[in-house]
Order: sequence, then C-alpha cells, then structure tokens
Amino acid sequence: MAEAGTTVRGLLVRPDFRRLLGTRLLSQFGDGVFQAALAGTVLFNPQRAADPVDVAAGFAVLLLPYSLVGPFAGVWLDRWSRRQVLLRANVLRAGLVAVVAALVLAGVQGPAFYAAGLAVFSVNRFILAALSAGLPHTTDEASLVSANAVSTTSGAVATVAGGGAALGLLQWTGSDDAGYAALALTAALPYLAAAVVVAGFSRGHLGPDHMARSARLSAGQVLAGMASGARHAWQHRPAAAALTAISLHRIWYGFLTLMALLLYRNTFVEASGPFPGGLVGLGLVVAAGAVGTLTAAAVTPAAVHRIGKAGWIGLLLATGGVAQVGLWLLLQPPAAVAAGFVLGFMGQGVKICVDTTLQECIDDDHRGRVFSVYDTLVNVGYVVALMAGAFVLPASGVSRPLLLVVGVGYVATAVLHGRMVRR
Repeated sequence: MAEAGTTVRGLLVRPDFRRLLGTRLLSQFGDGVFQAALAGTVLFNPQRAADPVDVAAGFAVLLLPYSLVGPFAGVWLDRWSRRQVLLRANVLRAGLVAVVAALVLAGVQGPAFYAAGLAVFSVNRFILAALSAGLPHTTDEASLVSANAVSTTSGAVATVAGGGAALGLLQWTGSDDAGYAALALTAALPYLAAAVVVAGFSRGHLGPDHMARSARLSAGQVLAGMASGARHAWQHRPAAAALTAISLHRIWYGFLTLMALLLYRNTFVEASGPFPGGLVGLGLVVAAGAVGTLTAAAVTPAAVHRIGKAGWIGLLLATGGVAQVGLWLLLQPPAAVAAGFVLGFMGQGVKICVDTTLQECIDDDHRGRVFSVYDTLVNVGYVVALMAGAFVLPASGVSRPLLLVVGVGYVATAVLHGRMVRR
C-alpha cells in the first residue's frame, strides 16, 4: 500500500484523498479569481493609481494583521473538527467576497476596502493551514512527499487557472470598477462548491485525533497554545531548519514580487507581441510559474529519494536564486517569464519538502498550531520584504543592486539551512 501510494495513481485510489484534493482545487481556483480581481483593482484599474509604497502598503494592510494573530488560529485547528473548519470557512469566505465586490463597485478605497480584503485573506490562510494539517489523515506516512507534491502543486496550478479564467472574463466585464467587482463576485461560486465537497467527510475524519469537547478557550489558553506550537516546532531540528529556510525564501520572493509588479506596470507597459506588458504580461509570468510548479511536483519526489529533503532544499535555494538574478538582470519580458518558471520550480520544490518535514516531525495534536505559525512566518517575511522594497525600488522596478542582494541572500539561506540540519 505504501509503495502504491507513492504514485499519483496510487494516491488517487483513496476516496478521502480525492475529496480533500477536490476541496483544495475548488478553494484555490476561487483564490485565483479573487486575487486577479484584487490585483486588477489596485494595480491596473485606470480609475485608480498606485506607486511602490501604495502597493506595498496594500499588501501590508491585508497580510500583516493576520500574520500577527495567525498562530491563534492553529490553537483552534487542534481542537475543532478540521472538516467543520473547511466547510464553514468556505461559506464565510463566499459572503465576504460579496462584500468586497460591493465595495469595489461603489469605488470605495482606504480602510473599509482593505479591512474587507483582510477578512478574506485571513479566512484563506486559515483554510490552507487546515488543508495541510488534515492531509496526513488521507494518506500513509510513506506517501507524504508525493501527497504534498500532488496537493500543493495542483492547488497552486488551480490558483493560476482561476487567475487565467478571471483574465478571460475581464474581456467581457471591462477593466473598470464594475468589471473588477463582477470578477470578485464570481470567486464566491468555487468557494461554495468547495464547501459542498468537504461536507462529504465525516466530522472527525480530518482530525485532530483528540478533539476537544468544548471549543471555548480563554485568552491565556490561546496564548499558551500558540507558544506551545512554536516551541514544539523549534525542538525538532529538521522542522526548525525547514521553517527558517522557507521564511527567508519568502523574504527574497517578496522583493522579486514587487519588482515584477512594478516592471509590468511601468517599464514593460509598451511591450507587445508574444510577451506583452500590463496585467496580461504579468499573467504570463504567473502561468510560467505554474509550469515550474508542475515540473517541481514531477521532479521533487525522485530528487528527495536520491539526495534527501535537506539536500534538495539547499540545491534549489542556491542554484535557483542565482538563476533568478541572472534572468531579471536582462530586464526583458521573455527573461521575466523564464524567471517566473524558475521561481515556481524553486518555491514549490522547497514547499513540498517543508510541508512533508513538518507533517513527519510534528504530532497531530500540535500540527494545526505549527502550520499556523508556518503561515505567519512566511507572511511576515513577505510583507517585510515588500515594505523594504517599496523604499528601495524606483517606480520603474529596476534595481540591479537589490537583485544582487537577493542572489546572495538565497545562497546564504541554503548554507544556513544545511548547517541547521547537520547541527
């Protein structure tokens, strides 16, 4: 059974794995639609304008407040039925998306708009943590690398597909407030479908193993649970090394993200042909990242079998980081698309190994808390990089010194991870 489970066909034999995968695909397809609508509203809507600081501030307002309270969610993920979390959170998210769509249609900007977006993103991170924490209940331990490769990769591809569908719909809705509001509202449909699919699980199927009879917790209990999850992860050296590596990766990724957004908004705007500028050109970079993600899913299980998870993480960070710098230095749309492929490959390969490491090292009663700490670390690193990049990058997005910092940072991250694992 373990050997069969290491193949995609073997994994898909299990009905519970297929159901959880379906929940993820529908949920993340909706994410792609919603994120495309939000990006278009903030960055490419002619009725609005944004400079680097505006873009970074928008990300910070949406992500940082959740990142500061995210570990609290993990305490409940280790007490509540994860099936119920996924069911109710998807329904809640559909309702919140409708609120965001109404605000976009009304032309609302500022605190109200960002607060509504923050609510959607908060529920989104809660759902992703629950999906990862519940995955080991749908496969055996020997198959976790392959299960993570299939689940997280297909989920990332579903997000890109949702974004692509949104770009297609944009041709019908138009690129003004009304058009982006209609796009945002369509994301509610896959969210509701995900809720229907996950409802097919029994209440306790996805864990936790020792479900609390009462969901009531005092603030002190929540804080204690949050600290317990962080300590539990740090006491397991492979888990601590994995979390350190992916947190630093997200910092360098944040710099590259802001650079790409600015390049396609201001520098590549006149580009045309097979590698255009604007939102469509940025969509090509995202699509190339999806191809890289798929490639990583196909390659990573064999690479891990050959050189181990730690060796594969180090190789990806060092060589992928250097390749990123070389491609972005060319400052051409075709090179940017190629860089998207490399970043997708590197990021997904690292994520598969990190997710698997945490699922192997962390017991089920702590897994929800650890995955929420994980989400918080990667979000904080991402936002810190965006805010720092906003004050370093010009509006054009062109900064060769920053690219060199990113390249050195990736190599240093690979070295640090290797030392932590060997210590």
